[in-house]
Amino acid sequence: MAERILLIHGPNLNMLGTRETGVYGVETLESINSRCLALAEELSVELDIHQTNSESEIVGLIQAAAGNADGIVINPAAYTHYSYAIRDALAAVRLPAVEVHLSNICSREEFRHESVIAPVVSGQIAGFRGNSYMLGIRAVVELIRNAQ
Repeated sequence: MAERILLIHGPNLNMLGTRETGVYGVETLESINSRCLALAEELSVELDIHQTNSESEIVGLIQAAAGNADGIVINPAAYTHYSYAIRDALAAVRLPAVEVHLSNICSREEFRHESVIAPVVSGQIAGFRGNSYMLGIRAVVELIRNAQ
């Protein structure tokens, strides 16, 4: 049976391609999702992709992943820095999870340097624009397969 990966895009990521292109690049979310789906096919995994601007929806997606997914790739976006609700949901489901960011959050404004999510995920990938997602998917698949 193919491993099932939940991919969550957080707030404002639906604006990729036009929003702060100097920071995030010109690639659209649709393009990133297409590349993620192609990689999932290459790796023989199922990928369930969601984008929401709502913290409560992200928490609900994470909670629903328990028993329905084998791993999570998440870009919590601005929620990275202060969402204890998302942090606690990730800790509660105890699935392999990788936090990804398009930009290098540590080279940006000081308030972006800290992630409250990082302590409860398996790892963090940042600064590779859309490729951060590809690296995150590969990483979570490896974590799942090495645990079996």
